[in-house]
Amino acid sequence: MDIISQLQEQVNLIAHLAFNTIGTLQRDAPPNRLSPNYPEPPAHPTEEGTNFSEQPKLMSSTLVKAAKQFDALVAALPISESGEEAQLKRITELQAENDAIGQELQKQLEAAEKELNQVQELFRQASDNCLNLKKPDDN
Repeated sequence: MDIISQLQEQVNLIAHLAFNTIGTLQRDAPPNRLSPNYPEPPAHPTEEGTNFSEQPKLMSSTLVKAAKQFDALVAALPISESGEEAQLKRITELQAENDAIGQELQKQLEAAEKELNQVQELFRQASDNCLNLKKPDDN
């Protein structure tokens, strides 16, 4: 897998982890009183034997590891030592090469279509000849 694909996968992983972390924090956070004017919030139902104080730490450490992995992938990207002019020149060369290859492929496609038409015509002729050679059944 190339480095750009790895970066995309890592971005997707970070987004997934962030989404799940925030959702879990929203779901499991204990209620707080917003103002002394409001009544005390209802008690937060908890499951027996579950330690929710460790869960955010674990999730945040996983998110940080994913971010560090992303940073490592970014650091592994090749550094362009040439200037912007050299890059633009290279892009122009690649576009010209792409156009030449595209024209060659178009020529090959046209030749293949012509050959296909010839084969189909020969097949039609062979089919017609076979039908003409077949004698009608005498009843």
